[in-house]
Amino acid sequence: MTFDALGNVNNLCSQQPVFGCYDPSLFGTLGTAKRTICCGPHISQTDFAILKTIPLSETKHLDFRAEFFNLFNHTQFFTPDGNTSDGSQFGQVTQARDPRLMQFALKFFF
Repeated sequence: MTFDALGNVNNLCSQQPVFGCYDPSLFGTLGTAKRTICCGPHISQTDFAILKTIPLSETKHLDFRAEFFNLFNHTQFFTPDGNTSDGSQFGQVTQARDPRLMQFALKFFF
């Protein structure tokens, strides 16, 4: 069952071969699908953190913390450009997420 440009129901699929299911009057028109349905590559990101507590006295200690984001430095691409109005960039991946990031912290408790 298909719909023509006026919204009328056509049962072409049951009457003809598979190619008869398409309404040629709809070619070149925009459908109802979202414009950003293109799926991008998967995200493979591993984060890691380690904490070491160093006692200095009975009531004082230091915490050292190291954090690593995207530990294995996998390239994380955004989804392809789904905007049809920007011309030559349609369907292309033009951005990537952050590379490996590291941060260190030292905290003194007293």
